[in-house]
Amino acid sequence: MILTVTLNTALDITYRVPALAPHTSHRVEEVVERPGGKGLNVARVLSALGHESVVTGFAGGPAGALLRRLLAPLPPHDALVPIAGTTRRTIAVVDGSTGDTTQLNEPGPVIAPEEWAALLDRYTALLASARAVALCGSLPPGLHVGAYAELIRRARAAEVPVLLDTSGEPLRRGVAARPDLVKPNAAELAQLTGGRDPLHAAHDARRRGAHAVIASLGPAGLLAVTPEGSWQAAPPAPAAGNPTGAGDSAVAALLAGLVEGLPWPRRLARAVALSTATVLAPAAGEYDRAAYERLLPLVDVSERAGPA
Repeated sequence: MILTVTLNTALDITYRVPALAPHTSHRVEEVVERPGGKGLNVARVLSALGHESVVTGFAGGPAGALLRRLLAPLPPHDALVPIAGTTRRTIAVVDGSTGDTTQLNEPGPVIAPEEWAALLDRYTALLASARAVALCGSLPPGLHVGAYAELIRRARAAEVPVLLDTSGEPLRRGVAARPDLVKPNAAELAQLTGGRDPLHAAHDARRRGAHAVIASLGPAGLLAVTPEGSWQAAPPAPAAGNPTGAGDSAVAALLAGLVEGLPWPRRLARAVALSTATVLAPAAGEYDRAAYERLLPLVDVSERAGPA
């Protein structure tokens, strides 16, 4: 089983409009609601890839109840911790004329100390049967910035490989706890290290504690700096569409490749193909399977030399 942790879950709502224009009213052509938050997206893609997955984190209030009802009929397995606060909503507005997406993210509920303690108990119990764990997304109000670092230390104590996908100070604290993988984007990597060149910055992040660094480079694909070598993987062409969940699909591919023991170039090719296929899908957190299968053999993976 692969465990994903989403401390700031969300009810993802996608609105599709003919064309998005500021300062005007819009008629929504389609509304799609999905259980969301980075780790839930990761788990959904893992399930589609044939891996058993379990989600934990927090859910509460009317939005949290709807999230759990939408999650109930489908894998992954729901191990969310109930809270008194209300789960946030994220709104993606898709412009039908351009394919561009405007994203609005609510901050999330305040987590009480006893709710965090309940999450730690559940997480520790789930680690006993996990083959890998992903810690994903922002921290909701009320949690200390070292929350992910604490979860990383528990995973390491249980000898479960752990991937961290967050930003800012939680990323800085988490890297110091020595996760097996981190997956920042180029801006998050620059903020972590102060370096603007992604290759140099990824090597710096490894020196700070990350075992392997996989950096998202937007349309240029992924850069991986690992103990086994460094590679860049790029799609055959940029994709226009809804980018919500594309990075989460890449995380799912990286986790699947980890537990399957795939070499890094194959993991990266999968990750780029899946993330691109997610951009092409109509709803947040989904991926276009036909596009994935078409793109997979077209991803270019090239080895990168280390910095001078």
